[in-house]
Amino acid sequence: MNNQPLAERLRPKTLDDYISQEHLVGQNGVLRQILSSGMIPSMIFWGPPGTGKTTLAQIISEQSKRPFFSLSAINSGVKDIREVIDKAKQSSGLFTAKNPILFIDEIHRFSKSQQDSLLGAVEKGWVTLIGATTENPSFEVIPALLSRSQVYTLNPFTKEDLVAMLSRAIEKDEVIQKKKIEIKEYDALLRLSGGDGRKLLNIFELLVNSSTDDKLIIINDLVKSKIQTKAVRYDKTGEQHYDIISAFIKSIRGSDPNAAVYWLARMIEGGEDLKFIARRLVILASEDIGNANPNALLLANNTFQAVTVVGFPESRIILSQCVTYMASSPKSNAAYQAINDAQQLVKQTGDLEIPIHLRNAPTKLMKDLNYGKDYLYSHSYPNNFVVQEYLPDEVKGKKLYDPGNNQGENKLREHLKNMWGNKYKY
Repeated sequence: MNNQPLAERLRPKTLDDYISQEHLVGQNGVLRQILSSGMIPSMIFWGPPGTGKTTLAQIISEQSKRPFFSLSAINSGVKDIREVIDKAKQSSGLFTAKNPILFIDEIHRFSKSQQDSLLGAVEKGWVTLIGATTENPSFEVIPALLSRSQVYTLNPFTKEDLVAMLSRAIEKDEVIQKKKIEIKEYDALLRLSGGDGRKLLNIFELLVNSSTDDKLIIINDLVKSKIQTKAVRYDKTGEQHYDIISAFIKSIRGSDPNAAVYWLARMIEGGEDLKFIARRLVILASEDIGNANPNALLLANNTFQAVTVVGFPESRIILSQCVTYMASSPKSNAAYQAINDAQQLVKQTGDLEIPIHLRNAPTKLMKDLNYGKDYLYSHSYPNNFVVQEYLPDEVKGKKLYDPGNNQGENKLREHLKNMWGNKYKY
């Protein structure tokens, strides 16, 4: 027991021991209700690293008294999947009439053919699938498998959740209890963990083991001096995952192709999922470049498709082309800001009445009620434009899209001003 890592020793065994995710494990949580019913569906847990996806799967297996089989998508192929399904089929009925749990960690890393190989076992009830992913399952899990599974989102741990984990370690763990430990400052511990509960406990354990004194007072400077250079060893695949993608995005946004390609290289060398990088480029193309250079979105989308088809190592070249182009491109967040402002306006004003001339009139009754009456068909007018009102009366004249100050959007601004005059104050 003492040889197990602290994170493993403290792994919750029941939903009552589980910290956070009240929407799933609380008294009215959906997983608690599922366990009470005894009907366990296949499901996908989606959330950041270290938020307890594996733990939840194990608790479900234990509390429902079902055999538990586990695979990691990083090092498993179709052959491994078939072997574990065969074992699961054989175990079914030996100890329980309930079908076994098959847990797939990082299921987003499975190819389509690997995910296809799970379908038969899920459809025939040989196993109940529980997949864990840090990526949006809508993009990474095949539709056939997704339609047969419930998707549950795990939220990032709050500061209070992480502090509670440390307190539990100090109070409950027999090994940690051998020392008198006081945490006076939490910032460095929490920052180095990146919100990953498993990583936090690993770092805390390393800090405790590095001290030969019976009493340990933890402050930020101590954590930095003892841990910062050693933390890399603890999580090779997830180390600085979110920090590096943040630096990558900010370098492109800041128009520095040199820094952008450096962070790209860091992610590639660290084994990052290339589709994860490409997907972020598609988002960035609209969020940070937008109509300043619409070609960026086309290139980013084509890059995602190419990376999906080509794979490693050649796709690194495709990513590099896209990254350096986007970093060198003019920037604008006008489209991003426009939808933010529009959504905020909708929240403030509610469901305003749709102008009657803009309404659809597929039936005679609707036509009799003047739906669509007085609508002006733009293509019937010079330059395919005619002035008319498209917004509800309560918000008419509200400018939501404000073109950025760059060559491409300055042309758009001038074009809009020529059409609308002073209506939207372009």
